[in-house]
Amino acid sequence: MANALFELKGKSVYVAGHRGMVGSALVRRLAHEDVKLVTVDRREVDLCNQAAVFDWFAKVRPQVVFLAAAKVGGIVANDTLRAEFIYDNIAIAANVIHAAHQNGAEKLMFLGSSCIYPKLAPQPLREDSVLSGPLEPTNEPYAIAKIAGIKMAEAYRSQYGCDFINVMPTNLYGPGDNYHPEMSHVVAALIRRFHEAKVAGAGSVVVWGTGTPRREFLYVDDMADACVHLMKTYSAAELINIGSGEDITIAEFARVVAEVVGYRGEISFDTSRPDGTPRKLLDVSRLTKLGWRATTSLHDGLKRAYAAYQAVAPVTAQE
Repeated sequence: MANALFELKGKSVYVAGHRGMVGSALVRRLAHEDVKLVTVDRREVDLCNQAAVFDWFAKVRPQVVFLAAAKVGGIVANDTLRAEFIYDNIAIAANVIHAAHQNGAEKLMFLGSSCIYPKLAPQPLREDSVLSGPLEPTNEPYAIAKIAGIKMAEAYRSQYGCDFINVMPTNLYGPGDNYHPEMSHVVAALIRRFHEAKVAGAGSVVVWGTGTPRREFLYVDDMADACVHLMKTYSAAELINIGSGEDITIAEFARVVAEVVGYRGEISFDTSRPDGTPRKLLDVSRLTKLGWRATTSLHDGLKRAYAAYQAVAPVTAQE
């Protein structure tokens, strides 16, 4: 599987979801490749609209597709917008994957999420753990939609011989993240909370949950580099996890974020808030064998993420 070299050079490459954190990182990474980058704004083509997607693909016919578009959010968003998360994400996957097949795309990469793994699956999470047990209830609709996309890519590979592959990124952070106070993921939420506490001179910051869950974090530009590497070197039905291979407790992580932001007050924990899955660490041995490792340290990545947040902080503070 490591010898399935695929040439990107000179090809038209479509990044679905190019304005999101993941998609924009892919756009940055692909700027270093000799490709014709293709993007389209959601106001022009709503990826949930089957007819619009099919028409656009028939006109543009991209040769390579990175399917990074998704409706995403943190624990609260996943648990409250359950219908939107399952409908939108199944629709996006179904429309883009089928359109890519219909219009002769040479290769497609579907980006899943580590929440597809069972809540209590053995750690670190191996790719073959999918569908081996119950999911974390708070994000089950999103996880099921992502599993549907994975299985769709597998099915099109099996039935039609499409070179469609699946990758599973761990928790990502970096430029372009969503800093909404209720709907963001943990990294963006903590960066915002510590920054606002520092500016306000607050004596303490409350972190959701007990602080005991362990999480793995990957800087989003590392993830984009791994995706381009896999697009060039990998072709098989099996999923590939993308992560750093290291995890940290939320409590320890909060202290690192506070240090990077320059907040020196107290940190307390709101145990009435949900913890989510007890631990999420990906087994990245397949990725390592394919010749890729993360290069950005957590501290360096957070410094870059905080700089990116500061550039948009006046806007996010008004939300």
